Amino acid sequence: FCPNTTEVHIYKFFTDKWEKLHVLAKHDQIVSGIDWSRSSNKIVTVSHDRNSYVWTQEGQDWVPTLVILKLNRAALCVHWSPKENKFAVGSGAKSVSICYYEQENNWWISKVIRKKHESSVTSVAWHPNNIHLATTSTDGKCRVFSTIIKGVDTRGPQAGASVDWKFGEQIAQLDLSPTWAFGVRWSPSGKTLAYAGHSSMIYFVDDVEGSPAAQNLALRDLPLRDILFVSEKMAIGVGFDCNPLIFAADETGLWSFVRYLDERKVTPSTSKASQVPLMLIRPLCCMLLFVFAIYPLFMRLFCLHL
Repeated sequence: FCPNTTEVHIYKFFTDKWEKLHVLAKHDQIVSGIDWSRSSNKIVTVSHDRNSYVWTQEGQDWVPTLVILKLNRAALCVHWSPKENKFAVGSGAKSVSICYYEQENNWWISKVIRKKHESSVTSVAWHPNNIHLATTSTDGKCRVFSTIIKGVDTRGPQAGASVDWKFGEQIAQLDLSPTWAFGVRWSPSGKTLAYAGHSSMIYFVDDVEGSPAAQNLALRDLPLRDILFVSEKMAIGVGFDCNPLIFAADETGLWSFVRYLDERKVTPSTSKASQVPLMLIRPLCCMLLFVFAIYPLFMRLFCLHL
């Protein structure tokens, strides 16, 4: 994690406490995005300094490799692709950099999607086919692009018709949120797309490539910042309330809010004790308001009698 500095700290849990193992220090400004690949064990970081590093573990050390993102604004988010042969970087430059490793020259290079976005890209999410990429932006829109790269992406059963799209071509655009959009995620199968709006809304969209069917859920809490699918029919949202929310879909595919993940149970004794002061305070407040209301009238009558 990044403690809101230029460093990335790696901890490990030993029996009953966390111990710091490594500190990755290479960026010049605040680190804004981190993602750790499971299979290749590589860490990618991005920062407000407009740079990205791919960290490879060699023995007890993490060795950084600079990735040129071709950005003139801060990098804001990063995510490895499912096959871990590419990663996407969203930025304040209204663009997305798709980075991949070029074996011939032994370095990481990037291709930039500069079209369509009208503002900063706040989050990115890869479709399971490793080609389609969903983005959200502060222009309130969620978009899906093709990121197919010759020599990197191959035809396969999961790719389907996605290989027919050109790099950077927009596949879909969703104009559901009137405010900033965050936390875009695909379900495990890629059939459902979810993202959050800064107006305390969450959106679930099916069949994005064909005829999108959207569901909007209004929340009574503060806005969500990120979403995670734990299954095809269940998702967890986290945001500014510091209490994760659980959403689920029924047999018909209708999504609804289920409960808070950290619900606090109030004991009967506690609830009764908290009600006693209120029962005493409310009549007293009413009495004081009544006295202050009739006091001027009482003084006028008293002066007339004098």
